[in-house]
Amino acid sequence: MPSPPTAPVALDKAYALALWLIAKTAAMPRAHRFILGDRIYSQSLDLVTALTQATFSRDKSRALETASDRVNSLRILLRLAKDTQLVSFDSYTYATGLLDEIGRMIGGWRKSQ
Repeated sequence: MPSPPTAPVALDKAYALALWLIAKTAAMPRAHRFILGDRIYSQSLDLVTALTQATFSRDKSRALETASDRVNSLRILLRLAKDTQLVSFDSYTYATGLLDEIGRMIGGWRKSQ
């Protein structure tokens, strides 16, 4: 019996980022947690979902395009959170570094299709 496919590194990194962002958005002030925090939270979960679909579906291109869109959306939302001082510069740098890495992996994955 063939073994199940292993999760790509991009999915593992997106999962780790989502876990980290859950804690960060939970720490936001209530007024922002339910607006910007929820958007960041849902976009990170959408990224994990899209990469999961790309891992296990036959039509990877649509899921990878969605994942790429979510990476770009998260970059903008995190920049907004940084500029409004809802996340520290160090947190912003950490998150965008992970997003850059995930984005490069998605780009390579798309080119290999």
